[in-house]
Amino acid sequence: MQEAFISRIVRGLPSSGIRKFFDLIAGSEGIISLGVGEPDYITPDLIRAACIEALRMGITKYTSNCGLMELRHEIANYLANRFGLNYRPDQILVTVGVSEAADLALRAIINPGDEILIPEPCYVSYSPCTAIAGGIPVMIPTRYEDEFRLKKKELLAHITERSKAILLSYPNNPTGSIMTLEDLTEIAQIAEKYNLLVISDEVYAELTYETKHISIASLPGMAERTILLNGFSKAFSMTGWRLGFATGPKEIIDAMLKIHQYTMLCAPSISQYAAITALREGYRFIDEMVAEYNKRRKLIVNGLKQIGLPCLEPKGAFYVFPSIKHTGMTSEEFCERLLFEEKVAVVPGNAFGKSGEGFVRCCYAASYSEIEEALERIDRFLRRYRQPNAAVL
Repeated sequence: MQEAFISRIVRGLPSSGIRKFFDLIAGSEGIISLGVGEPDYITPDLIRAACIEALRMGITKYTSNCGLMELRHEIANYLANRFGLNYRPDQILVTVGVSEAADLALRAIINPGDEILIPEPCYVSYSPCTAIAGGIPVMIPTRYEDEFRLKKKELLAHITERSKAILLSYPNNPTGSIMTLEDLTEIAQIAEKYNLLVISDEVYAELTYETKHISIASLPGMAERTILLNGFSKAFSMTGWRLGFATGPKEIIDAMLKIHQYTMLCAPSISQYAAITALREGYRFIDEMVAEYNKRRKLIVNGLKQIGLPCLEPKGAFYVFPSIKHTGMTSEEFCERLLFEEKVAVVPGNAFGKSGEGFVRCCYAASYSEIEEALERIDRFLRRYRQPNAAVL
């Protein structure tokens, strides 16, 4: 009876594939987790010290709805210095993580029936948040053969008269893929031709290994049609601090602010004070972390290939997305058996969309020794189930 009171949209939403899987882990011992999508580093001392100082001084009140002016100035400087982007503080909204920023962006632009073009595999919240806002998520499969990059041909095939925006997320979770300047230029040209907005989630922008991250907002004509999302969770290992930001055309940021005012009010004040220090003094930490993750990236990619799991070398983030198609198992079956038989946790690829079926996500934000042990356990698991003459992809 009580179910009748629940929104039809919410009733129709699937539960998060990641949360569903990790419920299986709860209470288990001896598990090596390559599943949790967050840095294994503790937030740097200098950032935590700034938070402690704010607490000591009693700075625990609400801030402005849009965030501390001092922090917004620092975000503007950060975007200019690191990515060549020019935004004023009044174009910046400080949010409760990048997840809230994405939700605000979608709710601010969607009218009922508007279509949002979303390349997949992708972060699990994009499609549900689009639906909750009254929009229609249009999923665009990307392919292993294209390094999971959104290609012009596929994007054009999914555009209709109801298309409103393209939601990009590169470096990508779960694949670790990035977009090249050529890729982004083609997307920008399509956005202009069809008068589309771009929501660009760039929370992994600092985590690239071979080439510097390029924001689509830096391309000619794209600043006025891009809502740029970023935050502190990945670059500064501040996942639990719940702090992100959005920037873009002032009219759209103001619309997002209206929703933020009535829902979240403001991001946590002590997190904002800590973030000021992160942006002023934390770059050394980013460089050290990326260098270490690069070592782990090479270890896990080489290891997975050696034990018979084909995978692309990720160019960003801290995920690798190996194919398990040749095992004959579904992604969920593979992950559940691996967890129960060898106590290694990875995430089914279909948790990130239908095109993720046949793959699993492994997060290498784990210690070197844990990755080595996990590879040994996965190898043992594969040897038990190896099928002769099976096609790899």
